[in-house]
Amino acid sequence: MPSPDLEHVHSESDSLLHRGQERAQRFFHGFVDFAFQGNILEIAFGLIVAAAFTDLVKSFVSAILMPPIAVIFPLNKNIEEKFAVLRRGDRSNTTTNYNTLQQALDDGAVVMAYGSFIYQLVSFTMVGLCLYGVAHIYTVVSHDPIIKYTTKCRFCRKRINEKVSRANIPFLTPPLTIRLCAV
Repeated sequence: MPSPDLEHVHSESDSLLHRGQERAQRFFHGFVDFAFQGNILEIAFGLIVAAAFTDLVKSFVSAILMPPIAVIFPLNKNIEEKFAVLRRGDRSNTTTNYNTLQQALDDGAVVMAYGSFIYQLVSFTMVGLCLYGVAHIYTVVSHDPIIKYTTKCRFCRKRINEKVSRANIPFLTPPLTIRLCAV
């Protein structure tokens, strides 16, 4: 026959184990509820599509847009390959110059790759313009606008929806608070 002290320890460990198991199950079920909510799935889908769209626009910029820009401006190379040597590398001498950015980097030179920055700037601008165009087309086609145009409220100077006339006035006392417009 087990002693009462052993039964007490056994029931305590079962109780702790049971509580830990319940917490783990509650955590798992909460995660499943969170992960499979409609909004989370929409965000995940949107991020995947945005990543693919960004790659598509970057490919457009590098393969189609940048070569004519390199021809229009008097450049000997693609814009991405433009760089300035700030400090020469170990194996360089004053009579030879670096022909490519990679050659300068391999030699250990300190370079400012401004061409890469210009490329990234053009790419970022093009991605932004394309996303704005898609959002504008979606707004025209559907009744659920993505782009919400705003204007300054002439009374409080806050940015409000252009379809309303005034912003909320929070400084009125509670019995006198009037909602004059919806933001």
